[in-house]
Amino acid sequence: MNEDQLARTAQALVARGKGILAADESSTTIKRRFDVIGVESTPDSRRDYRELLFRSTAAMQRHISGVILYDETIRQKAADGTPLVTLIEQSGAIPGIKVDTGAKPLPGFPGETITEGLDGLAARLKDYYALGARFAKWRAVIDIGAGIPTPAAIKANAQALARYAAHCQAADIVPIVEPEVLMDGDHSLARCYEVTEQVLRTVFAALYEMRVFLEGIVLKPNMAIPGMKAPKQASPEEVAAASLRLFKTCVPVAVPGIAFLSGGQSDITATANLDAINRLGPLPWAITFSYGRALQAEPQKAWAGKPGNVAAAQLAFSHRARMNGLAAMGQWSETLEKAAA
Repeated sequence: MNEDQLARTAQALVARGKGILAADESSTTIKRRFDVIGVESTPDSRRDYRELLFRSTAAMQRHISGVILYDETIRQKAADGTPLVTLIEQSGAIPGIKVDTGAKPLPGFPGETITEGLDGLAARLKDYYALGARFAKWRAVIDIGAGIPTPAAIKANAQALARYAAHCQAADIVPIVEPEVLMDGDHSLARCYEVTEQVLRTVFAALYEMRVFLEGIVLKPNMAIPGMKAPKQASPEEVAAASLRLFKTCVPVAVPGIAFLSGGQSDITATANLDAINRLGPLPWAITFSYGRALQAEPQKAWAGKPGNVAAAQLAFSHRARMNGLAAMGQWSETLEKAAA
């Protein structure tokens, strides 16, 4: 394990004013998103869409530090034969890879899941490193509902995350540690806070036990936020105050940065909440974004599978990337949002 290399990569992923583009949708997920815009999901259409993002030069160079890829994508070439990984590297961003194989039902625990993918992971990481990946992602899913989450489900997912992280670092790949407490329900901000605190404490205990080098990871958590169906929603200031208190309680300062997931928030809400958190500085870690849909929803609509719409889609992507880059520095505003739009 090259600790210096891991620390440098982790720091680069959370560089000021930049964040991570999550372009690691599985074939099933991207098909659902393409269905919405009336595009058939094929290897070529998926390639064309991702290529237009990676060729958005201004956005990639100024606001994107890394790109999480799917297994298919890291092996694909652009229409002109250039590997997609090369396009990412040429922009100055770092290629990464999703390595888990998805959340599956946890036997004996109705409504709860365990993320799989540890079998054969060491060999796959060597392959991905040779293909250009320098960081990886593993997502653990924790739902809130009647009687859940249970301590057993939290512990099982934390242990899997820690084993994944240790495998990554042994392969000189920075692990993004993603324990996501879902915001699908009607729970309050306080309930989200309570569950996320339990999850984070358990995850970091597992990371310590597995001797994971904390200076060489990036944490990708949810914000402290009410469920989407909660009768009382929270302002960006309330989300920011709760989130910062939560992470100061649970996250060691050795961790270089926190790259928040959007978790179902709307594009602008995810940006506004990120901005509000960064306005509460100085903070012990870099605070940035690792967004998928919150960066891509508008570009997908603008593109709609038509070659003539590529420039418009790139413009939409550049706008969202810039707004989130500003939010990562606490410099975003609704006025800038409207003016740029």
